Amino acid sequence: MLTVEPVAVVVGGHRKVADDYQGGVESVIRLDERFPLDTLLGLDEFSHLQVLWHFHLATPDDVQLHARSPRGNPRWPKSGTFAHRNHRRPAQLAISYPRLLQVDGRDIHVTDLDAVDGTPVIDIAPVFREMGPRGEVTQPAWPGEMLADYWQAANRRPR
Repeated sequence: MLTVEPVAVVVGGHRKVADDYQGGVESVIRLDERFPLDTLLGLDEFSHLQVLWHFHLATPDDVQLHARSPRGNPRWPKSGTFAHRNHRRPAQLAISYPRLLQVDGRDIHVTDLDAVDGTPVIDIAPVFREMGPRGEVTQPAWPGEMLADYWQAANRRPR
């Protein structure tokens, strides 16, 4: 059994879970007090972070271990549990890459973090360009279609 304790919590930002319009929202990742402040030293020199977080509003009953169409849309082909990036996977974990705005004491100010207020953060790391995917990244058409409005700002939704 693996036991993991959160290192931080999301404060502010998104108030409710949504499938789209995640862009342009600022939030704070607040480091737990059990970690000394110097654990954040140098983090402010990076433009982006890799944030591992838990879908804390999901339940074990949300897990779906079968093939299904993304967002229940029959236009998109069925794909297995591990071909999705949502709370229906067994570990109910997510990775996001928000832009770092500033570090102020225990508060790491970011934008474009698609986690909601109160989300437990499991780990924080800077994005190293050299550690990104090597070679061409390929994917089927449906993720691009599904996520066309994902990073749109909430205040710029089509009417």
